[in-house]
Amino acid sequence: MKTINLICIIDDDPIFIFTAKKVLRLSDFGGDFLVFNNGEDAFNHLKPLYIDDTEVPDLIFLDLNMPIMDGWQFLDEFIKLKLSKVVTLYIVSSSIDPVDIEKAKEYEKISGFIIKPIDKASLRKITKKFILKK
Repeated sequence: MKTINLICIIDDDPIFIFTAKKVLRLSDFGGDFLVFNNGEDAFNHLKPLYIDDTEVPDLIFLDLNMPIMDGWQFLDEFIKLKLSKVVTLYIVSSSIDPVDIEKAKEYEKISGFIIKPIDKASLRKITKKFILKK
């Protein structure tokens, strides 16, 4: 059951990107993917899409630790955008630091915090939340 048309993965780990896409496809979770290796590239690409309200991702998976612009810096810029569409955004990180988990709760736009790797159980929870938001 595909309920999500476009998924954005913002992560600098090619192994995570490969496995996340594979798990998402095998779970029939979503359609197409946008992939960025750092927050700056993602923000620069996504900002005009949100301004013009064209082909914006339904779901964003965001890593925290990346070069150039990390996940926190991306979030600080992303929350400034005036979005007409509800975006489901999950932190997906290898960090188990309670400080990161608590900090994520301070951002209203974050729907949850997933500790890598992403698995089918996590996807089922996301799907339920995603359907409820629509």
